[in-house]
Amino acid sequence: MSHASKRLRRVAVVVTAVGTLVAVPSAGGAATATAAPPYATGIAAVTEADPPSPSASGDEVRKLTPAMERKLDATVQRVMRETKVPGGIVGIWMPEQGRYVKSFGVADKTSRRPMSPDLNMRIGSETKTFTVTALLELVDKGAASLDDPIGKYISDVPNGDKITLRELAGMRSGLFNYTQDDDFFKAFTSDPQRPFTPQQLLDYAFKHPVLFPPGEKFDYCNTNLILLGLVIEQVSGQHLGDYLQHNVIDPVGLKDTLFPVANEFPTPHSQGYTNQTATGKVEDAADWNPSWGWAAGAMISDLEELRVWARTVATGELPNGDFLISPATQKQRLTTSPTTIPGAGYGLGIFNVRGWIGHNGSLPGYESLTVYLPSAETTLVVLLNTDIDYKGAEPSTVFGEAITKLISPAHVFNLPAEPAAR
Repeated sequence: MSHASKRLRRVAVVVTAVGTLVAVPSAGGAATATAAPPYATGIAAVTEADPPSPSASGDEVRKLTPAMERKLDATVQRVMRETKVPGGIVGIWMPEQGRYVKSFGVADKTSRRPMSPDLNMRIGSETKTFTVTALLELVDKGAASLDDPIGKYISDVPNGDKITLRELAGMRSGLFNYTQDDDFFKAFTSDPQRPFTPQQLLDYAFKHPVLFPPGEKFDYCNTNLILLGLVIEQVSGQHLGDYLQHNVIDPVGLKDTLFPVANEFPTPHSQGYTNQTATGKVEDAADWNPSWGWAAGAMISDLEELRVWARTVATGELPNGDFLISPATQKQRLTTSPTTIPGAGYGLGIFNVRGWIGHNGSLPGYESLTVYLPSAETTLVVLLNTDIDYKGAEPSTVFGEAITKLISPAHVFNLPAEPAAR
């Protein structure tokens, strides 16, 4: 199996599951994008000490003081230089402490158009949080049970009479991940704009034997989400995108988040750069068709809407205080099982990495990280316009770790990509 096909398996594995430097804002103010070189200079070096400051919830996070903002500026710039990420957007929101919202680098390497916080971005596997939310809504309505076998809804699934919806959502099914199949990789890279149907994706997976009995262990697998998307369609009688729009996206009040039908990409958006190509050379993937990710990774959103979604996923609550997911079902969602990654547990379509709850996304050209720290009511969102690994790590993880070392040293986000070899 090629290295590239191993990487493609993630459709964004982590979270995980989560630049042009513009003027430094004061706490509570967003920066305004200005033209700048790919890695802006002129930020003063930070030398003063900035010890943890107590918050309303204890010493969970450090305040967004001017000194902290300067440290964040310098840290993000350093990580961008090291990882060679063309452009990125970072958002941090803390209660009563303001926000840090900035863009860095370029959205288009050819025109040198700068990144800006309002850009639409492909969010890869963060789609899983939307798909599983839709499933949990159907569970709340009594239309499905997490302990139903997938064979009740979809025929010809290997071990379909034994694998439950809970095991699919919790990445413990034992099914083969279709994005690791060599034939899938060849089909995708030979024509990145081609559409794939859910059944075609399952066909790539089901020609392989199951890897282990259901429930035996954690194994991140995009095939699981394709099946859950089909369950949602069957139970609701609606196309997945329509169900998500009317029952998840609209109730949360998201206006710029969508489940695309093909390769549509609303403007303004960033270009996206990947080496997951037939030749291994870097290409712009902005207009590639994400149907190959479907319920596992096809969606589009932006910084502000992911800020809202982060808290909704972690708490089950809508912005108006109502519940999107019942407290009992949300409790099941947040009940994590051990993964192969130290410090990280996986619930139902959601990671908990040292207290940070959410998911990451990674598909050709784009990476994202959307996480929420309930103990401090703090949100972190990172959006990048490349998925090219840095020393074997996903760029979103490198950014997440560097940022959380500054703002939440007791809760450092570190979600390395899983070994892909089997």
